[in-house]
Amino acid sequence: MARPSKCKKVCCLPLSNLFGPLNAPNLNGEIITMSVEEYETIRLIDLDGMLQEECAESMNVARTTVQRIYNDARKKLADALVNGSLLKIEGGNYKLCDEGQQTYGCGGCRRRSFKEKPTEVE
Repeated sequence: MARPSKCKKVCCLPLSNLFGPLNAPNLNGEIITMSVEEYETIRLIDLDGMLQEECAESMNVARTTVQRIYNDARKKLADALVNGSLLKIEGGNYKLCDEGQQTYGCGGCRRRSFKEKPTEVE
């Protein structure tokens, strides 16, 4: 019997979930689907500069799991860029962080920062 898959903790969903070339003559070509947890590893490691260990802690999974997810995500990203394919972010096995929950790795999400009111300096 296979081991059940563990939900990965994700801080936020992407603001846009469809990306592709603007000058493509045929947008009905191949669509590459990236899962939400693959997007999250790209966001945490490449954008936020986390180490794989920190990303794993933030997502509540093992480092080796993050490494596999991250490698899959980078391959899909490269395929979309090099071959001019559409990239769609959807699906996966994840659980969104609670808004009020203050855990490591949360709070850096752009979507949350847009919701927060700016602090006024007197």
